[in-house]
Amino acid sequence: MSDDSLLVNGSSEAPITLVLAHGAGAPMDSHFMNTVAQAIGGTDVRVVRFDFPYMAARRASGKRHAPDRELVLIESWRSVIAKLGSVAGLVIGGKSLGGRIASMIADEVGAAGLVCFGYPFHPPGKPGRLRVKHLENLRTPALIVQGSRDSFGRPDEVADYHLSEKIRIVWIEAGDHSLKPPARSGRTEAQNLASAISEVQRFLSDLRFAAGRR
Repeated sequence: MSDDSLLVNGSSEAPITLVLAHGAGAPMDSHFMNTVAQAIGGTDVRVVRFDFPYMAARRASGKRHAPDRELVLIESWRSVIAKLGSVAGLVIGGKSLGGRIASMIADEVGAAGLVCFGYPFHPPGKPGRLRVKHLENLRTPALIVQGSRDSFGRPDEVADYHLSEKIRIVWIEAGDHSLKPPARSGRTEAQNLASAISEVQRFLSDLRFAAGRR
């Protein structure tokens, strides 16, 4: 498959295809997205990235655009999955907004797995505006990698949510919404990203192993 609107890392013959969407403020080729895709993409995993329409418009015009309406974002996801056609081991997800929208269609598209970096459980400072209803009965095996300082959902808040047993949450020490730690923590952004990537690689390996046993 060749499509100039997609960025691809890894082999087209890989048994797992991980499709990632960006967060609200940065595109598919941001530092975060590049680091993740380049580290995970390889022989066993093909990583595919795309821009939502509002981000593609920003890329073309140079002007900032607000995120598209939720229905447009959902249709963008469906369109990208349709472009890929029938792929074995389809896993979807992304950073913040991208991961949230992916989580809304994971069951619908029959994804083998879901990976979210910094899930926006609620807007910062508004813990009562939860975005978790659809996660209560999620059937898709899911990994959420969350910074322990994330203002979109901290450990003490998330512990009280009623989430599907299919969801595993990994907390990255001192990380914010992009997993960056403060200097005083003694940790670095590179260390936190490496920890997050390692968790995702383990999750994808487990999915592949489980599929091989069926």
